[in-house]
Amino acid sequence: MKIVIAGSGSVGFHLAELLTKENQDIILIDTDEDVLLHASTHLDVLTIKGDITSVGILKNANVEKANLFIAVTTSETTNLLSAILAKQLGAKTTIARVDNPEYLAKEQKEKFLNLGVDKLISPQRLAAQEIERLLRRSSFTDVFEFEDGKIAIVGFTIDNSSSIMGKSMNQMDMLTPDFDFRGIALLRNHRTLIPKGDTILRQGDHLYVAAQKHCVDKVSRFAGKQLKPVKKVMIIGDTPLAYRTAQLLENKYRVSFIVKNKERAKRFIESLSNALVSVADYGNIELLQEEGLHDMDAFIALTKNSETNIITSLMAEEGGVYKTIAAVDNTIYTHISQNIGIDTMINKKLIAANNIFRFVRKGTIKAIASLHGVDAELIEFEILRSNRITSHAIRELHLPEKSIIAGVVRGEESFIPNGDFQLQLKDKIIVFAQPEAIHKVEEIFK
Repeated sequence: MKIVIAGSGSVGFHLAELLTKENQDIILIDTDEDVLLHASTHLDVLTIKGDITSVGILKNANVEKANLFIAVTTSETTNLLSAILAKQLGAKTTIARVDNPEYLAKEQKEKFLNLGVDKLISPQRLAAQEIERLLRRSSFTDVFEFEDGKIAIVGFTIDNSSSIMGKSMNQMDMLTPDFDFRGIALLRNHRTLIPKGDTILRQGDHLYVAAQKHCVDKVSRFAGKQLKPVKKVMIIGDTPLAYRTAQLLENKYRVSFIVKNKERAKRFIESLSNALVSVADYGNIELLQEEGLHDMDAFIALTKNSETNIITSLMAEEGGVYKTIAAVDNTIYTHISQNIGIDTMINKKLIAANNIFRFVRKGTIKAIASLHGVDAELIEFEILRSNRITSHAIRELHLPEKSIIAGVVRGEESFIPNGDFQLQLKDKIIVFAQPEAIHKVEEIFK
């Protein structure tokens, strides 16, 4: 597949990094020679220096032959214009990164679609929505919902308070005769395993479980944390993501919003109706305590500095805050998140990349998600025609060893299927697959 990426900043570079691992034909365009040099020395990509709104530059990149054109610069107007031009020049699918929430309204999206922009993505909006999901399921470190939550994948760390520590997956299954679940992945010492029936769960393991919507709260009994509804939330940071998150949460929780910049605080106060906005140095834990940190149910650190977010979240955790979430830019941090002690780390560029990645995969793909620190993907396929996969039981499909079907959604029903389960037309199938199994899984479901 020929893919042109306009903008080699954090999102563009990360996308290029992921796509080169897939042996895709990648061209990176940017005006900054230094970032292009960094990309060309670290990735197997072709780079072009120039303005992505220039028809000449787009033609130089052979955009007319591109299967996918992705504009992810920091300028949304540049992204939109370049995507429109790329479509007119012949690019098959175009994606533009935007930040303005007005552009994401249904009627606006339809207008941009008519102009030639097939997909709009907002890393800030996607990250804010993930934070909201995490607060709704606050016992878990990760929550991924498919088909409006009909199937959920949740993650939690096994510690001394977990009733399943020291037990096998088979024993765990015996403890839950009242509902079905599936253990799909186990992160142990930075290694990703698909747990078997005789796999013994150890302290420090991070387990990911698939369950039906009405059973998710029952799964939380394994997490060891006492179920506690989140009511009071503290958000720190004067970033666009912090503002977007406060905006999303202020009518559902009692939100205290701590910012450093006085001028920005004034703008936030004017535009937020229910959040309490205060000015304080969020690097000073005593000031945060004065603002009521230890009375909070959740603490969300969304400053520009990953280390500040990690340290303040650890301090909040130590002070007894039930749920902590930290935004980080460095992917290394997300890979070690379960060992640091913070409930959850989120990474905007990873979230945005997952949202885009489904356009690269083969088959009719509805969604893609990556589990934090896990070297694998969750892919939701839809069956649009009857063939071999609808005429045989799952055990006869010969799925690769390093893959597993996590769940199936059929209309309004959801299933955690066993080997005898038979797929049907229009089913949505959520598959967990490690890198070496992904292409074979794609071939099966394409």
